[in-house]
Amino acid sequence: MSSERSIAILSPGLLGGSLIKAILQRMPGMEVRVWARREEAVLEVRREFSAVIASTNMAEALQGASLAVLCMPVQFMPEIARQMTACDLADDLIVTDVGSVKGAVVSGLEPIFAKARAVFIGSHPMAGSQLTGIANASADLFHRAACLLTPTPASSRRLVERLKSFWLRLGCRVLEMTPQAHDRCVARVSHLPHAMAVLTTLAALHDDTSVLDSAAGGFRDTTRVAGGDPAMWAGIFLNNRDEVIDALEDAAESMRELVEMLRRMDEEALRRFLARAKALRDLLPAV
Repeated sequence: MSSERSIAILSPGLLGGSLIKAILQRMPGMEVRVWARREEAVLEVRREFSAVIASTNMAEALQGASLAVLCMPVQFMPEIARQMTACDLADDLIVTDVGSVKGAVVSGLEPIFAKARAVFIGSHPMAGSQLTGIANASADLFHRAACLLTPTPASSRRLVERLKSFWLRLGCRVLEMTPQAHDRCVARVSHLPHAMAVLTTLAALHDDTSVLDSAAGGFRDTTRVAGGDPAMWAGIFLNNRDEVIDALEDAAESMRELVEMLRRMDEEALRRFLARAKALRDLLPAV
């Protein structure tokens, strides 16, 4: 049994909707409450999940919740957090999130909730899709995904374990690290790949989209995440800009190396370059 009494999901898009589905499937009997800014989104939740309490009234959505999960883009979280603290929050409330940046989010939200005697502990399930909206939500989105928790010295160990238990119930593998270590990590394995997908798409198609008629799996796989929500990714890049810049500068250096090898027709250096990349890629665990 979960130690949670009632779980509030704030902003039911792809990740929020997937959380609702996963909770209902893996934590039967759990009360799920949902807040959405738009009435249309509330009606969509009610149509999809008859047992879920959904409202545009934040106080109603948070009533009695022992866990609240912020699922909106990271740039909107501070304002939502301030709105939450004006509500009557349960004494045992843990607030977490699913955002892809942690340094700015944790440093911004931890003091906001501390003033309301609530506790914020950052979470980042490494799961998602280039698709958006609750219509594309999946109960299996978090299954076997790594979930990165980012407690700070202010985080109660007991509450961290409670939050960890929640993500484990949803099928995640849970890792803990500092917010700063998290941002360095995801800049390399999430934010840089997204940036490179965007750059590949722009370089390939900016002056001639007719080449898409000849595109195959390699182009689709490499550029898939470039189809993600531009507003969400702009917020991620800006909130983790220092680490993203470092990763992009390393990528630019590797690109300059490749260009020079091709200019010199240096086949031996090119083979070593490609082999090094293959050896590193082969270290990636199978899903």
